[in-house]
Amino acid sequence: MQTIKPHGGKLINREETGAEREELVSRAKAMPRIELNAREVSDLEMITIGTFSPLEGFMGHDDYENVCQHMHLKSGLPWTIPITLSTSKEQADSYREGQEIALYQDTNHLLAVLTLTEKYTYDKEKEAQSVYRTTDNAHPGVAALYQQGEVLLAGTVQVVNHPLNVSFPSYRLTPTQTRAAFAEKKWRRIVAFQTRNPVHRAHEYIQKCAMETVDGLLLHPLVGETKSDDIPADVRMRCYEVLLENYYPKAHTLLSVLPAAMRYAGPREAIFHAIMRKNYGCTHFIVGRDHAGVGNYYGTYDAHYIFDEFDPIALAITPMFFDHSFFCKRCGAMASAKTCPHTSADHVFLSGTKVRDMLQRGEIPPVEFTRPEVAQILIDSMK
Repeated sequence: MQTIKPHGGKLINREETGAEREELVSRAKAMPRIELNAREVSDLEMITIGTFSPLEGFMGHDDYENVCQHMHLKSGLPWTIPITLSTSKEQADSYREGQEIALYQDTNHLLAVLTLTEKYTYDKEKEAQSVYRTTDNAHPGVAALYQQGEVLLAGTVQVVNHPLNVSFPSYRLTPTQTRAAFAEKKWRRIVAFQTRNPVHRAHEYIQKCAMETVDGLLLHPLVGETKSDDIPADVRMRCYEVLLENYYPKAHTLLSVLPAAMRYAGPREAIFHAIMRKNYGCTHFIVGRDHAGVGNYYGTYDAHYIFDEFDPIALAITPMFFDHSFFCKRCGAMASAKTCPHTSADHVFLSGTKVRDMLQRGEIPPVEFTRPEVAQILIDSMK
């Protein structure tokens, strides 16, 4: 049962198998090689399995410029984050268009072959301002951009091996597999929730509000590269497991991981996250407060407003916008500014710093803020 078409109409698969794979592996030994960093390995995997459909490789100049300046591919399809492969000018000078280049993880693990169609220079500060709305090197996305090489390489990829040491293999469902799972469950309307943090009661509230209008929830934590001070993925996954086990209906939830790297691009990344979940087969996408934000670079609801800049027919996934949620003592329930008439004095609100201090002391935060089972996992992880 098809729920929603992939972005661009076709789910991409760039993995080679059988004799074609063996022949490519053999030829790769004589090719020039590039060792990918963690983000590039992640991007390659996302291209391979169709999460980045309709991309079949790393972006050429026209797509790159259109994405940076207009938030669309040159075809007119919505797209907000450049997906590029960089190298040094010296290395790029040794390549020619049409050449095959072997892409490696670490020193000896061949991942794919890139057929080079184009190499081009770019303005890092211009990209930073367009994509991240800042050129400040303290922004983690900007810092990663500034560390890239001076030349971008474009071309399609043929993938021969999966990445090494993949995390959470039992939860690592491809878009093809999530679509099959939705069909088996007979879900037609599926809402996705993006997270890089443990789910607290405000998250649980907006997820369950959304679930009232759809058939199922895809809880889809991002487990690719994140900031060093973000909670480790293995700890977060234990939190998700205990939460779903105790507080969510199994018939209407699916936990799977997104192996993408975090960009921290705020509004643009909200669109990007929605497009990826569309490729996984979701029809709806939750956009909360400060989605994909970091520091003070974005307004609280900028990630809501950016959806107004896109044709909803072209985007073809329904955003579900939620305000900041909290427990109100007078209402005796979870609420938001849209549903609660009371003052902040009646609201249970804890800053991230206060929560961390409580957890480090082994104290369980109020049940109105977090489920005690989740808090205990976080406390144990800090010992």
